Order: sequence, then C-alpha cells, then structure tokens
Amino acid sequence: MHEMAITQSLVDAVCEHAAGRTVHSVTIAVGTLCAVVPDAMRFCFELATEGTVAAGARLEIEQVPGRAVCRSCGAESTLIDLILLCPCGSADLEVIAGRELRIRSMEVSELCAQPADAATTPRQ
Repeated sequence: MHEMAITQSLVDAVCEHAAGRTVHSVTIAVGTLCAVVPDAMRFCFELATEGTVAAGARLEIEQVPGRAVCRSCGAESTLIDLILLCPCGSADLEVIAGRELRIRSMEVSELCAQPADAATTPRQ
C-alpha cells in the first residue's frame, strides 16, 4: 500500500508548515491518473497524524480528472483510467491533468501571542 508512504510525506509537510499550530483540516488535489485510492489515503491520514499537530484533522480530497490532448488530431479528451487512448484511435496523447498530488490548503489555529511585557510584568 503506497498510500501510507505518500500520506506520511503529506503529513510531514503539513506539520512542518503548521509551525507548531494545531491543524484542523487539510485539502489536497489528487489526480485520477496517479493511482492513489482516496479511501486508503483517508485511513492512512488518520494513522499518520496520531501524535502530531494534525491529530484529528479533517482530510478533504478533491479528485482531478485526467485530461489529455491528442497529438494526432488535436482533440482534448477526459481520461477515466490509465489507458491513454484518444477517441480517434491514437495512443499519442499528452497528459495535461490528472497526475497531480498537491496540498491545496490547510486550516490551522492562530498562536496566541504573549503580551510584549509578559516577561517583565510581575505576577500577583
């Protein structure tokens, strides 16, 4: 299951960019041609976030359909699987979408700043 390795890398990047803030949600774009199973990734996300600032965060997955342009006839078509074939019969396609896997956004909590004089103000 390669989803665990991919998801662990995703969680590592999210936690690094969160810089100690609590992560509430992460939205990723996953191309339908990159052979990642969204349900498996959700399961792995829950495991990979345990004990991190992203523990309990929601994972939103936006699936990006595969698209290609035929080099023979110039037609643009949607690809529903990894079989790259134009309706004209040509297999000479340039994939223009559907292979991406990227973090689109993340929702984090704000850090509470200490008052400027916190170190010098005596506590009573």
